Amino acid sequence: MSKTPISILAVDDDTSLLDVLTGVLQGEGYQVQKAGDGISAINAVQSQPFDIVLLDIKMPRVDGIEVLHFIKSHFLDCEVIMLTGAADIKTAVECLQAGAFHYITKPYSIEEVLTVIGRALERKQLLAQNKILKTELERHAFSDTLVSRSKVFLDVLNLAARVAPTDSTVLIQGSSGTGKELLANFLHANSPRKTVPMVALNCSSIPETLIESELFGHEKGSFTDAIATKQGLVEIANGGTLFLDEVAEISTMVQPKLLRFLQTGEYRRVGSGKVLRSDVRIISATNKDLRQEVAAGRFREDLLYRLNVITLTLPPLRERKDDVPLLVEHFVKKHRRMKESKQVDENAMALLTKYDWPGNVRELENVIERAIILARDNVIRVDDLSLPIGPQTYNEPIAATDPSAPRLGSAVPMVDIEKAHIHGVLNSVNWNKNIAARILGISLKTLYTKIRQYDLTKE
Repeated sequence: MSKTPISILAVDDDTSLLDVLTGVLQGEGYQVQKAGDGISAINAVQSQPFDIVLLDIKMPRVDGIEVLHFIKSHFLDCEVIMLTGAADIKTAVECLQAGAFHYITKPYSIEEVLTVIGRALERKQLLAQNKILKTELERHAFSDTLVSRSKVFLDVLNLAARVAPTDSTVLIQGSSGTGKELLANFLHANSPRKTVPMVALNCSSIPETLIESELFGHEKGSFTDAIATKQGLVEIANGGTLFLDEVAEISTMVQPKLLRFLQTGEYRRVGSGKVLRSDVRIISATNKDLRQEVAAGRFREDLLYRLNVITLTLPPLRERKDDVPLLVEHFVKKHRRMKESKQVDENAMALLTKYDWPGNVRELENVIERAIILARDNVIRVDDLSLPIGPQTYNEPIAATDPSAPRLGSAVPMVDIEKAHIHGVLNSVNWNKNIAARILGISLKTLYTKIRQYDLTKE
């Protein structure tokens, strides 16, 4: 991926001064466009994105102040530097209050202009980093590394290592809690885009009516709650990677717009007719079979083909049981309090290895974190493990606490197993639905639906 040059719009009605300024900036490696008045400047910023605008205040027809207000109403990430005469300092200060980054008085030195541009670019970078802070924190809320010695998992990781240096779209499939987002992090960290942070969006956590705005942004006043212009994640992630988790949850109304973006790199903010461009690599993930979603009419087939140029399928934890002791050791170290060291006794480890982990690695991590808190000393025992299978010794068959509940591996319908498991998890966390949803690897909305569906009640 080639680095995009910094783009600058220089606006001044003094053509000789404008020509000199443009020549110097181009000599410094900047991509510069000129505008001789306010109307030309407004037309220019609507035709292409600019990182910096050098804007004269006094111009005929439309002055610099009007142009500044237009830019700050529509292009939030564009930094504006005002060019002013010594007599216009008061006006320049008012421009700062209206959102301008700085002002430079005429006559100015080229060194001063370059210095202020450098500072404006630093501010622009800091603002961009701040915008992705929430998604960065959310991405690191669980495990922060891939841990495995299982062949079936390492085969997936080896394929991911070969795909990572490309710009191909990748679809990651796997049950909830198998580590799809960690694999996305791995792909990004080993790509040419790694210097730009990865931006993540959980498509199931955003209401259907707002997903388009979240992805592509919106203009002020485009709908009831649009009180200000907002950048979309495709714009924030420009030059980097956009991770779409639970991509199957994107509505059929938004899917064609995502498809167009994947095909052309072009998009429109909600409420705007202006076509914008962004260069991002798309990595998506789902715990659903997208081909079944296509057959059911809930997902576009052409979008599926665009998303799954490369498909990586993560195995559930029950298929990599030899990783359980390794993962337990990793999570014990990760969640230990202060310098306190914990050990897992033999019976507890045998139970952890025997359990089928329907919530996969995420469920295992939550069980270990809770066990560290509940353990009375430096040893984690069977009694400290909050599993929905009831207290037992390591050599007893895994069974539910309720004798009438379905046993794992017995000839009962899957819905009965799911009902018993969800009920067991809720009871194990004292019906804290947020924690239960995290353990189960489902959204809070889905958990409430399951509680109503199965008529579950607190014991």
